[in-house]
Amino acid sequence: MKMASDGKWKASLLTSKPANEAAPTQAELQAGIEISCNVLDSDKSWTNTASATSDEKPACVKGQVQSLGASNYDLALTFLREYLQSGGADVAGEDAGYQAVKTKGSEVWIYARETDQDSVDPWVAGDEIYLGGRVHSDAPARVDQVGNIKRRITFLPQSMHENILVAA
Repeated sequence: MKMASDGKWKASLLTSKPANEAAPTQAELQAGIEISCNVLDSDKSWTNTASATSDEKPACVKGQVQSLGASNYDLALTFLREYLQSGGADVAGEDAGYQAVKTKGSEVWIYARETDQDSVDPWVAGDEIYLGGRVHSDAPARVDQVGNIKRRITFLPQSMHENILVAA
């Protein structure tokens, strides 16, 4: 059965390295910062892109022959800033995800799920993570002045993992 993607993207941001980057546990992801409700859906880019290639044509072959090289990724998230009623950023609450990556060069681990589960559903063992791993943040960019205050952050992949499962 096909599934609409609306409200299905879930992402957790970890400020500490998981025991196994290629298989974070349910407990590690639940203890991380839930960022799904603080990222602008229409402006998120969290995907792999075409891999690097190299020409690897044996002399006896006619036409072009290429081989796959390093994986490439398009990683950028626009954070919706959150402020307290009494004033100032909600550093320990809803703005925690942005606070963790607002300094250029911050190292974090971000894992994303997009399945039949809703974004607000907790992580469970066996959940499919379509892309996640260790990233470094670039400096926040001020985007437009429409709607809420927001900042777009590009992430530089350091160690990414595709189509992995949440460990028990």
